[in-house]
Amino acid sequence: MSLNPNFYQDRLCLNVLAGSKQNAKEIWQAAEGHVLVGVLSKNYASNEDAIADMREYAALIDNALSVGLGAGDPNQSTMVSEISAVLQPQHVNQVFTGVATSRALLGQSQTVVNGLISPTGTPGMVKISTGPRSSKSADAIVPIDSAIAMLQDMGGSSVKYFPMGGLKAVNEYRAVAEACAHHDFWLEPTGGIDLNNFEEIVRIALDAGVSKVIPHVYSSIIDSASGDTRIDDVRQLLATCKKLL
Repeated sequence: MSLNPNFYQDRLCLNVLAGSKQNAKEIWQAAEGHVLVGVLSKNYASNEDAIADMREYAALIDNALSVGLGAGDPNQSTMVSEISAVLQPQHVNQVFTGVATSRALLGQSQTVVNGLISPTGTPGMVKISTGPRSSKSADAIVPIDSAIAMLQDMGGSSVKYFPMGGLKAVNEYRAVAEACAHHDFWLEPTGGIDLNNFEEIVRIALDAGVSKVIPHVYSSIIDSASGDTRIDDVRQLLATCKKLL
């Protein structure tokens, strides 16, 4: 699969989940290509099944594929790295400790690899113990500047800040955004983002000077009956993005 160079020119790019291949195609069209379409590794029994199915997704959306863990599940870290090595997607979701493995197995620097860090209750401090073993140990809490430097050391592209709870940790989120801007590092706010708080969450990052923002909008725009992301909601999010830019 080839990587889409236009993606890197967007300062703002949506990340939403697809409930089906048809849904993925409709998301891509509704967002006019300014989107990464998430497919969760946790939904597959094996690497082989995931690779075969995700390859079909990627073909429908110009490889705007975001390989997901599944609610930040650290136990999916290895599987995400292994299937991404084969698929060469546009975007990879990783726990903090899985970033280096994903980057090494990808064998190139273009695919976006995020690293999951979490709020702590203290602005400027973040939790990085989000891996399969470290998440079961005492919290490893470090300054956001140190976390970004470590992600850069490992070949990461961005901070995945999760779970945010929408605007519940807004002061912490603002500190993360300011640090990302200072270090010219990308930011992916995630968790509790909906149509009501989306604009404020994105605006905070843009106002801070973050060079690229990839907000994840998941369950709040998914139809519970079909499991598909609502296309009208994608259009509304895109309209908000255009207004902000």
